[in-house]
Amino acid sequence: MNQPDGKKKGDSCAHPPATSAASQPPAGSSRQVIMSVLAFAFMAVSSAALALGRRPVGPAAGDMELSPFYRVTNLLPDAPGVLLREETMRGQPEIDAASESRRILYTSTDVRWQSGQIPVSGTLYLPVGKAPAKGWPLVAWAHGTLGIADACAPSWTGFRPRDATYINRWLKAGFAVVVTDYQGLGGPGPHPYLNWQVEGRSVLDSVRAALAARPAQISNRVFISGQSQGSGSAVGAARLAREYAPELKVLGAVATGLVSTFPGGPVSVPVRNSSNMFLSFAAGGLRDDGPPIDDIVSDKGRQLLDTARIACTGEVMKLARKLRIGDLSEALSISTERLEELRILVTNMPMGNIGVPLFVGTGLADATITPVRQYAAVSALCASGNSVVWNRYEGRGHDGALHESFDDSIAFARAVLEKKEVSSNCSTIAQPGPPGARQEGLLFNED
Repeated sequence: MNQPDGKKKGDSCAHPPATSAASQPPAGSSRQVIMSVLAFAFMAVSSAALALGRRPVGPAAGDMELSPFYRVTNLLPDAPGVLLREETMRGQPEIDAASESRRILYTSTDVRWQSGQIPVSGTLYLPVGKAPAKGWPLVAWAHGTLGIADACAPSWTGFRPRDATYINRWLKAGFAVVVTDYQGLGGPGPHPYLNWQVEGRSVLDSVRAALAARPAQISNRVFISGQSQGSGSAVGAARLAREYAPELKVLGAVATGLVSTFPGGPVSVPVRNSSNMFLSFAAGGLRDDGPPIDDIVSDKGRQLLDTARIACTGEVMKLARKLRIGDLSEALSISTERLEELRILVTNMPMGNIGVPLFVGTGLADATITPVRQYAAVSALCASGNSVVWNRYEGRGHDGALHESFDDSIAFARAVLEKKEVSSNCSTIAQPGPPGARQEGLLFNED
């Protein structure tokens, strides 16, 4: 496998804080399974591992040298979801309900550049105490926007307090939790930001790896949950599961700050052109037969692009504010009409029945993914015959809805586990107004 030649640069997020997931050399207890997997005659070696196709690697793809854990020099198995290795992670103070915290590396299918199986990293947490007879049910959580550079991978930097606290609440409720970093975030190549086809596979393959890592402790009873960027990943994974991972028993999905779009749905919304969509164009969100992102950025956009390739979202957005980049037109040197010809609409999903019940939580003060955009997505899911529970939360913004909806999310998951009927409220949904005022003083309700 080709190796990225990017070096660690002077970005603050390239150095894990003391309380975060610092890299450690693989301990004797680490489960190194690459060579043993290759030894089995029934496991074919992926020819795509020899030729990465068109998938870019190197500094322009956000690649950085984090630690040897994230890089694989051997040929990869020709199967997705194979656990390649794992090691102990340093704990975080917010995650005090975990008996084990593990960094994992596994295979996943690259559908963006069709380069076969690639290594993807993530984290795995087990609750405290003895596992129940059937094993702990598993939540695969898909995180929100962190950036597109390798150093933004939460398995490397650790989780933000909001996200770590959310993971801990699932652990306290008796669920094991696996969190993918997503393709290209930590592993080689670009991170195709917001591409639900890619991210959904990263999520499902993290489930496969988690079940392989602890088959006696984790049961094949799976819920997929995601916030913001991860909401599209979660809905996408639930949609893909029947064909891509039919052996997984995906029971339901939870999405907060729903980013998915449905051009065939009953409610039309314009294409998003907010400044964070720049991250998508910088990492696989442009057509391969058009000019690369480097050729279509403005002077301001060049500064933003260079920063995005080595830094995480906080620094990128700080620079965007400093440069007074309010929308995409100020970061690009091409017209909006030309951009529409070049972009890949990565959040667009086809209409269709997903096959599992869905819970969607929306903050009515969400100015990032406005309530009406989330209503459009819920309307499309309902129109496709899905069972959807859509809960709205007054005064909660984009971040605040994640934790405000948790009690409802866990009640939804328990009802599905106990095979109780989950009552869809599709028949009573109504279009909300513009984002309301955000209630001050609430935990993690800053945005």
